[in-house]
Amino acid sequence: MEMCYEVICTFLLLALLAYLLTRNHTRRPQAKVKLPPGSMGWPYIGETLQLYSQDPNIFFATKQKRYGEIFKTQVLGYPCVMLASPEAARFVLVTQAHLFKPTYPRSKERMIGPWALFFHQGDYHMRLRKLVQSSLAPENLRGLVPDIEATVISMLDSWDGHVVKTFHAMKKFSFDVGILTIFGGRLEEHYKQELKRNYFIVDKGYNSFPINIPGTLFHKAIKARKRLRQMLGEIMSERRKKGVMEKDLLGCLMDSSGDKDEHLSDDQIADNIIGVLFAAQDTTASVLTWILKYLHDNPKLLEAVKAEQMGIHGTNGYGKQPLTWTQTRGMVLTHRIILESLRMASIISFTFREAVVDVEYNGYLIPRGWKVMPLFRNIHHNPEFFRDPQKFDPSRFKTAPKPNTFWPFGNGVHSCPGNELAKLEIFILIHHLVAKYRWEVEGPQSGIEYSPFLVPKHGLPAKLWRASVISSSGAA
Repeated sequence: MEMCYEVICTFLLLALLAYLLTRNHTRRPQAKVKLPPGSMGWPYIGETLQLYSQDPNIFFATKQKRYGEIFKTQVLGYPCVMLASPEAARFVLVTQAHLFKPTYPRSKERMIGPWALFFHQGDYHMRLRKLVQSSLAPENLRGLVPDIEATVISMLDSWDGHVVKTFHAMKKFSFDVGILTIFGGRLEEHYKQELKRNYFIVDKGYNSFPINIPGTLFHKAIKARKRLRQMLGEIMSERRKKGVMEKDLLGCLMDSSGDKDEHLSDDQIADNIIGVLFAAQDTTASVLTWILKYLHDNPKLLEAVKAEQMGIHGTNGYGKQPLTWTQTRGMVLTHRIILESLRMASIISFTFREAVVDVEYNGYLIPRGWKVMPLFRNIHHNPEFFRDPQKFDPSRFKTAPKPNTFWPFGNGVHSCPGNELAKLEIFILIHHLVAKYRWEVEGPQSGIEYSPFLVPKHGLPAKLWRASVISSSGAA
C-alpha cells in the first residue's frame, strides 16, 4: 500500500490527539483476569503506522498467526481488542451486544449528525431502525425497480465509448439511487443537484483530519453539512404545506410517531437522511467496482453470467419490456457472484464497538472503554470456513456457509438495514451491463487502494462500449 508522508503525519497527529483526550478516561485493567496477548506498540501512537502504512489485511493476518483469534493492540491512541473468530464476533454483535456500544470519532458524528441511528442504542435506535427497514421492505423496493433501471440505462449510455473511473461512477450511481429511496423520485431537480454538490463536499471531508480551519477539507465539509441541513428543512417544509405524506423514506420519517405520539424533530430526520446517504453509497459502489473487475478477470464466468442475463433480456423482448422485481429474484448465478464478491473483497473489513463494562471472554479481560473490533475479513478468508479463500469461486455459495462465518452486512441490531436495496441495485446494473455492453480495464490490472474502503487501483479505470461495437483488440 502506498502512503504519502503527509498522510502518515496526519495519523500521528490524530493518534496523539486521541491519546490526550482519552488518557484520563481509560480505566486500568483488572489484575485478576489477564488481557489478551499482543503488543500495544509505541506510546501514544500504538501500532497505527503498522496498520496504515501497509495492506491492513497483512497486519490482521500477521497478528492472528502470532497471537491467535483474540489479541490486543493500540490504534489511533485507543487500546483495542481484535477478534477473529465467528464465535467472538457473534458474542460482541449478537448474543452480548448490550455490553458493547457502537463507537465513532466525534468528527464523524458531527459530519453526519448526532441523531443518526447508527450512533445509538436502545429504544431510539430500535424505533429508527424499524422505520428505515419498513421503507426498504420488498413491497416498497418493488416500486423502485423502474426508476433504478432508468438510472442504470442513463449512466451506461453516458459511459459508452469513454474511459471512466469505475468507483467514482458507481458512487454517483449509488447516490442517485439513495435519492430515489429517500425522496421517491419526486425531488425537484435543483434540490437534487444542490444535495449532490454539497454531499460530495461533505464526503471529501469525512475522512480528513478534523481541524476546523478555513481552507481545510474538514472546514469546507462542515459548511456544506449546514447547507444540507438547510435544504432538507426546506424540502420538509414544502411537503408539510402540500399536506400529503409520501411513502418514501422521508415521508416515513416525517409521519412517524412514537409510543407517546411524539414526532421526530427536523434535526433527527435530517441526520438520519444524511446517515442513509452515507451508508448507501461507498460500500455499494465498492462492491460494484469489484464485481466488474472479477468478471473482467474471469471470461468464462462472464460468459455464464451473460447467458443468464440474456435469457431474461430475451424474455423482455431485448429491451422492449422493463425488468421486473420477480426477474431480479431469479438471477441465481448473479446472486452467487454478488455473495462471493462481498466475501472476497470484504469491503467492511471490521467494525468498531466499545465495551461499556468490563467483559470477560474466553478467559481474557476486555476492559471498559476499550475498543473492540470483530475482524470480518479474517473470518471470510479463513480456509477452515472457505476452501482456497483467495480464489474467486461463486460456486461455493451453492450451499449456505457455516453459521456466523459470512458477515457482509454485519449482524445483530446494527446490521445493515439496506442490504436488499444494495443487492437490487447490483442485479439491475449487472443485467444491463453484461446484456448490452463490453468493457476493458485500462492501466494497471492489479493493486489496491484504501479510501478508506478497499477498491482496485486508481478506482478501476475502464472503457465501456455497446456490444454491437467490436473493439480493435477483440476484448470483452
